[in-house]
Amino acid sequence: MLKLPTIDQFIGEFDTVLRTLAAPAASVRPHPDRELAEADLTEAEKTHAAGLMRVNHCGEVCAQALYQGQALTAREPAAREALKQAAAEEVEHLAWTRQRLDELGSHRSVFNPLWYAGSFAMGVTAGLIGDKWNLGFLAETERQVTAHLESHLTQLPEQDAKSRAIVTQMAIDETSHAEQAVALGAAELPSPVAKLMTLTSKVMTNLSYRI
Repeated sequence: MLKLPTIDQFIGEFDTVLRTLAAPAASVRPHPDRELAEADLTEAEKTHAAGLMRVNHCGEVCAQALYQGQALTAREPAAREALKQAAAEEVEHLAWTRQRLDELGSHRSVFNPLWYAGSFAMGVTAGLIGDKWNLGFLAETERQVTAHLESHLTQLPEQDAKSRAIVTQMAIDETSHAEQAVALGAAELPSPVAKLMTLTSKVMTNLSYRI
């Protein structure tokens, strides 16, 4: 049965919104690129790498909102905890991508608040439909994110070892989240829903890469 959040929970959730959009994230694990030297990148390469990392940072903002909404409406404790665990690791991804953007002398997407609101609404909706669909949405999201990250590994400058190390570890984590969701009973989403998710992701990607 779905339980309505308490006032304290609402305050906690609002704090998550503020920390995601405004405050620097913290990483429990060491940053994947901590021991790697900065590459000698041309301005064009640096701009391209920054654009890709901005997209990845934006994706992590969306993930926080999505899992926050899903966890709020999840019915079973196991599903709720899986979503919270995934969100915790996404916070680390936020920290890694934000720091990398700073190192590349670039900015975060100005559309982040908009993407956050939309992703939160999608997460709440997925949770209200039922836990197996909630977990199915998580699994499909992580599969698409993994494919997206793997495509970035083919696009990043070969010598940019720092960005590549971050993206590689993120892909490993996202795959793990998808496998966990499937193990907990995730339903396979209908093809039209998965295609709509892909289309939405492309719109976000194209805008965030530039702005």
